[in-house]
Amino acid sequence: MTRELVYTGFITVDGIVDSPGGATEGHPHGGWVMHTPFDADAYSLKGDELADTTALLFGRRSYQAFAPVWRDSEDHAAYRDVPKYVVSTTLAEDDLVDGWGETRILRSTDEVATLRAEEGGGIFIHGSTELATRLAEADLIDRYNLLVFPVFLGSGKTIFPAGPRGQQLSLRESAAYANGVVKAIYDVVR
Repeated sequence: MTRELVYTGFITVDGIVDSPGGATEGHPHGGWVMHTPFDADAYSLKGDELADTTALLFGRRSYQAFAPVWRDSEDHAAYRDVPKYVVSTTLAEDDLVDGWGETRILRSTDEVATLRAEEGGGIFIHGSTELATRLAEADLIDRYNLLVFPVFLGSGKTIFPAGPRGQQLSLRESAAYANGVVKAIYDVVR
């Protein structure tokens, strides 16, 4: 059985995933997650995902942003010993963050496809917008775990591929929370 490749992230109602944590990430309206009142139940998906996560997959920029922070974060302690993969044509072994468990560099979408074809559990993609889009275009994403925030940004990065090919999704699970966040878990229909 192949591994399941799951994109997980925060997204606006208009499909933007750009800079949820702050303007320093690049979007002029970055930090939009912080404008929604906190509701612990709305974030329960993140804890639920830990049981399914057997590996993490990042693009280079997301890895370089997350690795130094998540390595020392108690909120992300469960990820310390999970194998990590970084898809990059430019990252060198010397650029990998020490003390954050096994990390391997993949150089192409084909190498991601090979990883996905192996036996094992879920591989979760956090952030990594350009990588997620490229993998969706290659029909490698199996599931989307989305927390949809009640925000419109009008422009910014999206994880959904552009172009003439559509993609059918099947709703696996959903829930709405008092703060307006909606959990939407979709399986990709093939």
